Amino acid sequence: MKHILIVDDESRIRELIREHLEAHGYQVTEAADGMAALALFRENPKAYAAMILDVMMPELDGWSLCREIRRHSEVPVIMLTARGEEYDKLFGFELGVDDYLVKPFSPKELMARLKAVLRRSETDGDSTGTKKDRWRFQGLAIDLPARRVTINDAPVKLTPREYELLVFLAQHPGQAFSREQLLNQVWGYDFEGEDRTVDTHIKMLRENLKPYKNLIVTVWGHGYKFEAEEGP
Repeated sequence: MKHILIVDDESRIRELIREHLEAHGYQVTEAADGMAALALFRENPKAYAAMILDVMMPELDGWSLCREIRRHSEVPVIMLTARGEEYDKLFGFELGVDDYLVKPFSPKELMARLKAVLRRSETDGDSTGTKKDRWRFQGLAIDLPARRVTINDAPVKLTPREYELLVFLAQHPGQAFSREQLLNQVWGYDFEGEDRTVDTHIKMLRENLKPYKNLIVTVWGHGYKFEAEEGP
């Protein structure tokens, strides 16, 4: 049974999420503020399959809590917020948030997003060795078992979603994907009305790839593709 940590200072929100999680077979632990959640996480960092965090909380806000968690763990994090500005989403993604849901939200949508981030997390941890798991495109290298990207042997810091987006595109060199296709393949479900999420992540990914940012090519009127051949 997968264990989910809910962190929100509104008891009615925690109750709503708990009811739906338990109805889907999840084990649930609640925390009413960031400090309580951090204490729970530190007791057993590997206890939780995912965390659902509110942004605005007493003691320690969701951003600060996520930053502290990311120092020690890649556990999937879904952030809840009453604000939907693009800046807030960009900030969250830079911290390593896996997904972002604006209040008020549909419990059905939350369940879909939770299942998607859990599925991606499980896939990342399944290394069977049956597929090619290391690539080099000139000075850019991708090491799947280590979840590591380097440029000229220097590590590149990517958020989990930036990494997944890069890997997916690199796995299909020369193939153009629409934003909707990328949302379905990388995010794992239909992200209706959020096409700009892809553009935001592509922008951040290109900035981190620096001299190799042009490997990710914009296909005008359609989406993006990875244009490169493997080499020394």
